[in-house]
Amino acid sequence: MAERNLKARIQQGVFVLDGAMGTQLIARGVEPGRCNDWLNVELPNMVLDVHRTYIGAGADAIITNTFGANRYALGRHGCADKAFEINKAGARVAREAAGEGCYVLGDIGPTGDFLEPLGTLKRDQVREAFVEQVEGLREGGVDGLIIETMTALDELEVAITAARSAGGGLPVLASMSFDKGGAGFRTMMGVDVATAVSKMISLGVDAVGFNCGTTTLDEYVELSKVYVTAAKAAKGKVQIFAEPNAGKPELVDGKAVYKVTPEEFAAACRKILDAGIHILGGCCGSTPLHIRAIAKALNRQDPGGV
Repeated sequence: MAERNLKARIQQGVFVLDGAMGTQLIARGVEPGRCNDWLNVELPNMVLDVHRTYIGAGADAIITNTFGANRYALGRHGCADKAFEINKAGARVAREAAGEGCYVLGDIGPTGDFLEPLGTLKRDQVREAFVEQVEGLREGGVDGLIIETMTALDELEVAITAARSAGGGLPVLASMSFDKGGAGFRTMMGVDVATAVSKMISLGVDAVGFNCGTTTLDEYVELSKVYVTAAKAAKGKVQIFAEPNAGKPELVDGKAVYKVTPEEFAAACRKILDAGIHILGGCCGSTPLHIRAIAKALNRQDPGGV
């Protein structure tokens, strides 16, 4: 890779993102409920191994282990004052894994609370928290920023504004999480696809997307078509990305188990590609085997490695 120009690359054909991080850490012995983000500092080699496994599976980009690394989410683990350190470390670990041959996206997730007046969080303070996260990710060497699993428009707007103002021109990808009900696809806070896509485009992101949710593979394919239609209606020059879960989880012995096979997952992603979305990865329940299957199905080659 002569130059890591993420903005140009995501406009050029199939682009494969990685899969779930948390379950991969648990598979390596991390106890559920632990502060996974702190592992960037405490056990960086474990995080490095997850990243390298996804690269070996054929991912074009890996996402930093910083989904919950804003000061509000970290505060639940007593780590609020370590936000910058954790984000910088997470970016550096991913950069080490990626080298020059793979892109790194700095992961930004929600605070886990609501902004005023629905909640207690003040907009300016939340913006400061996201700026702090972005600055750590930038210093650690990311190629772009990905905002994921948002459900409320106000928090989404604050996160995007922070990413664009503090990101130094880095590309910004933004995603909301949808479920399907009687009123169609909506986020937990009632945001529909057209409103979400229009808002994200108006805020100047480089790619709009969806991830997570409690949706079947067939519903993800349906959601993809709705997203493409909404993006065309909004008339913004923007890429679209999809990070579906490995289907709906089933409760087995008190644990959430994802039973969708890599082949089933890849077949659904092939349909999502055919719907017009060429940036694809996995969210909850996805593994390096799922990403390998995507890379093979979409690029018509076997990346090997897993």
